[in-house]
Amino acid sequence: MAVAVLVIAQITKRPRQLSLYICKTMSKQSISSQTKSVFPWLIMILMSSVTFVGILSELMPSGVLPQMMTDLNISEVQTGNLVGYYAIASAIFAIPLISMTMQVNRKYLLLILLVGFAVSNIVAGLVHNYTIIGILRVLGGICAGVMWPMIAAYGMRLVDEQHHGKAIAVIMAGTTLGISIGMPIMTAIGNDYGWRTEFIGLGGVIIAIAIISFFVLPSIPGEKLTKSSSPFALLKIPAVLIVLLLTLLGVIAHYGVYVYITSLVDEIALAGGVESALLYFGIGSLLSVLLAIKYTDKYLRLLTIAMFGLLIISMGIFLLFGSTTGVGHVAFFLWGVSFGPLVTLLQAAVSRQVETAKDVATSVQSSVFNFSIMIASSAAGLLLGIYSPMSLVYLAIALSIPGILISFFAKKSLS
Repeated sequence: MAVAVLVIAQITKRPRQLSLYICKTMSKQSISSQTKSVFPWLIMILMSSVTFVGILSELMPSGVLPQMMTDLNISEVQTGNLVGYYAIASAIFAIPLISMTMQVNRKYLLLILLVGFAVSNIVAGLVHNYTIIGILRVLGGICAGVMWPMIAAYGMRLVDEQHHGKAIAVIMAGTTLGISIGMPIMTAIGNDYGWRTEFIGLGGVIIAIAIISFFVLPSIPGEKLTKSSSPFALLKIPAVLIVLLLTLLGVIAHYGVYVYITSLVDEIALAGGVESALLYFGIGSLLSVLLAIKYTDKYLRLLTIAMFGLLIISMGIFLLFGSTTGVGHVAFFLWGVSFGPLVTLLQAAVSRQVETAKDVATSVQSSVFNFSIMIASSAAGLLLGIYSPMSLVYLAIALSIPGILISFFAKKSLS
């Protein structure tokens, strides 16, 4: 009773200080709520630049294979392995490293990863030893394995739940821009000024992004990993398994054809060659990314169904009318529309299945994604060794049919 009297006395003595404190507290909460409700476009675009350089770091050797072969005096297989090492490291290390770094501040973890990307590219451009370059590619792959799932989860924690899909779409738009715009630019730089200049130049851009990120990105604490949020616990959730199955089907269907896009272009004798195919494919991809940014949060399931449906339609056009003048270009455009939101839709779907540890959920999906690319490349190579490039088109259709059926009935997983 005496304590209560003292408290009341203090309140009556300092009503002004108490009211100011309450106002300040409410103001802070209001500002925080308002900041989250307003979509942070500049921060999301900065994060998109990270995925942009991330995809370039992975794919760059594929655009300058002849130069690297000559300069390093290595075979075509060895040069191609520089891309393979990167992808394998991403797939293998994603889940364990994401789990180990869950409690690390998201901003500082991203800065460490950007430094890793920069070092792997700059040093690779300076050394002349193939083994060292291979190790550096593994380092880049490890950084990518952590970056892809964590940056999407990082972005989602900066916005309201109703904007999670939009955040993922904007952040992952960097991958589409990297493939459609960044790769041609970097390849041109490599062809004109040498592959070493290309690698060192990309490393410099990554350092610039890291410096901007240091001053601009908000600091977000890590999360505690629990048994209920571990990778093994997530694999027990039926909805998560459905999303992983859709990832497997969608990625193999798309990349089985994309890896050997040159062979498909030659098969249908497309006017303008592979450059023309990539142009229309890129335009379609960019358009679909804009649609994904706007509609993923509201129509995730419908967009996933449309993705598989458009893939079937585009592949059907290749089969029936691919050699007809102008029609092949339409097919590449429609395929690009289907391809563009692939990463966004699948990561948005898996992240919806968990309340916490979204980094772990997206890391599991990311690992399946990378393993699916490896399966697609191997399976497509085997088919090409026996049949024509059109066999890859049949493979894409065969995988898309169950994909569209599962998406249609997976109301809970894609809701």
